[in-house]
This record gives sequence, structure tokens and C-alpha cells, in this order.
Amino acid sequence: MALKKTMKYFYSVVLIITFSAVSAQHTNFNSQRNWSLNKKEIMFGFGATQFLGDLGGLDRIGTDYSLADIDWRSTGVGGMMGYRYRFHPYWATTTSLNIGLLKGDDALTNEIIRNSRNLHFRSIIIELHQRLEIIVFANEKLGNRYNLSRHSKKMGDHNSQFYLFGGVGISYFNPKAEFNDKWIKLRPLSTEGQGFPDGPKKTLPVTLTIPFGFGYRWGLNRMWRMGIEATYVKTFSDYIDDVHGSYYDSDFLAANVGTESEYLSNPSGENSAWFASGQQRGDDEKDAYFYVNITFYRNITYKDYAKQRKMNKWKGRYKF
Repeated sequence: MALKKTMKYFYSVVLIITFSAVSAQHTNFNSQRNWSLNKKEIMFGFGATQFLGDLGGLDRIGTDYSLADIDWRSTGVGGMMGYRYRFHPYWATTTSLNIGLLKGDDALTNEIIRNSRNLHFRSIIIELHQRLEIIVFANEKLGNRYNLSRHSKKMGDHNSQFYLFGGVGISYFNPKAEFNDKWIKLRPLSTEGQGFPDGPKKTLPVTLTIPFGFGYRWGLNRMWRMGIEATYVKTFSDYIDDVHGSYYDSDFLAANVGTESEYLSNPSGENSAWFASGQQRGDDEKDAYFYVNITFYRNITYKDYAKQRKMNKWKGRYKF
């Protein structure tokens, strides 16, 4: 069921990109030279992250994959770096490495069941992804750097773009929770009985992802650009927050793993009878997260173009 929903998201992104490519209005690519001078760029950025999973959320029953369930107090920070290659006036591809902090805490919601459950986590997320971008709108013109005559008007450069993107990636995560003033790794604790009799299988700390989103950027000069970008990431794991299925026998965990596992598997206080062994601890929907970044781009094409132009001029002047 979760896979069908994920593929539905993916197909929606593909349809949006295809429709945009067909229906995009004429843009101001007044020559191939303008966009080809910006083929290769390195990029970096920083911003905020939000987790969409089993923990925390608003003061109501959670909504799967919905931005309406955002808990602003659980906002994390992140950063990214990447390489962008533009192979067509309307198309580009970007390889990027994203690193951020995801977190969630039941204590921050007043929804009675989740608040009583009292689970929390934080996790570093390291994501490598490859995406395809379609430039829906662009205004790109190279102005005149000098007034060549008294009748010519000096014009500045224009470089602004609005784009959509989708792709595939892989993410590493490592959920932790606080116990006795220390942040403890949760995977080795088997908090839901992973690897034990009648418990789920142990899972890997990596997941495939489908990132998609949109961005807008504008030129600061011929070498630098700045932008803002929003990315929603659908994952194929429900263990980023270490919450997935049912409560396991706490006495068994205490005897076979330790008191850390016993407590962090079920730290409920008030209404603890709701959270006995075998009761639901989380749902089986896959986790998601998103981030919003301020981005900066450094053009690494322009110098190569200028150098090649100078070489061609030199070669053209002397023919033997």
C-alpha cells in the first residue's frame, strides 16, 4: 500500500514535469551563447529541515505525508553542496549531497495519545541524490558591458529561473534518544524486538528516496547566483524515528538488552496501560522529510569559455 502511494507521488512529479515542458511559454533565451555560458556550476546552501513521521506533530491525530502536520518546534538545520550541469535551455541535472538534522518529540504535542506515548528522537540524515530539473520560466540575457557608441544604451545582465525537479537518492540515518542526559543510538537497542522471537527483522540504516520540489534563482553577477529551494523527500523506510510497529516485552528487553532498551522502548508515564506489550507503537506508513534551503551557485563555465574563445582567436589569426 505504501509502495503504491510512493509510486503515485513519483508519477505525479513526472506528469508535472512533462506538462510543464510541453506548455512552458517562450522564454528569453535570446541566444544559445547565453545559457551555454552557464552549463557547469558548483552549488552550496543551508536551511531548515522538518520530519514527517510517527513522532510529534500538531495537537490532533496525525496526517500521513501532510505538511499540515508540521511541528515548528522540531525544526532542524541542514546544508548541502552539489554540481549542476545544464545540457539544454530547458533541462539540467544536479548531483548533490545533503546533510541535516531531523527530530520529533511527542512531548511537544497536546494530542493525548501521542503525548502520553512520550517517545522522541533525533537523527542525522545524509542524503546523496541525482535529480532532473526542468526550467519552467527563465529570463536570461547578456547585457552590453560597455557603451560602444553614444547612441547605444548600456544594458545589465538578466538571469532568473523558476524550475521543478524530481529524482532518486539514498539516505543514511542514525536515530538516537536521550537517556540519563546522554543521547543513545536506538538501532542496537532493538526497541521493538528487532531480531528477537516474534519481533520484526533488523533493518539497515539506509533507505532509497524520491526527492522532488521547486526552486527560484537569480543572478548576482556573471559568476554568482542565489536562490531558494524547497525539497520534499519520500523515503522507503519507517525506521528513521525508530518507531514502526508494536510494543515488545519490556521485561525481555531489560534482561537481554539492558535498561536503556527497556525505558526507551516505552517511556510512557500517564495512561501507560495504553502502551502494553503487543499494542500499537507506530503505524506502517513510510517516513518523509523536507527541507528549505538558501542556495548559492558559482559558475565554472565562463572562464573556460573565455579561455577557449581566446585560443580560437589566436588560432584564427595565424594560419600556416
